[in-house]
Amino acid sequence: MSLIPNIRNVFDPFSPDVWDPFHLLPAQFRETLVFSNPRIDWQETPQAHVFQADLPGLTKEEVKVEVEDGRVLKISGERKIEKEENSGTWHRIERSGGKFQRQFRLPENAKTDQITASMEKGVLIVTVPKEEVKKPDVVAVQISG
Repeated sequence: MSLIPNIRNVFDPFSPDVWDPFHLLPAQFRETLVFSNPRIDWQETPQAHVFQADLPGLTKEEVKVEVEDGRVLKISGERKIEKEENSGTWHRIERSGGKFQRQFRLPENAKTDQITASMEKGVLIVTVPKEEVKKPDVVAVQISG
């Protein structure tokens, strides 16, 4: 297979002539690449930092939420591939499995000992409460003179 796509078949998704940038990699790496970067939103509210991760098809048992070195939030997991050998002919397999890991350095105002996580309908929600910012005490100084 050439590294240059065959122009006649570029728009045919079922064509075996379409260039596949991953065909040079061993199979175990191709499976990991597809699910290696789940989409995660990070929102800061006045009370907390809220992370929302799209993890369709995963259960809470397949996902880990950890804090490393006191300030690094790590979200990781693995999607297992279920293959049935005698269930017919497969024409296309696009859903794959593999491990994923995302890390975020939390700001100093994060209360890492009070982190909560929940999962519903394939969305992981991690809430990291923030410390209250104390307003500095202001003392008026009399000006003499």
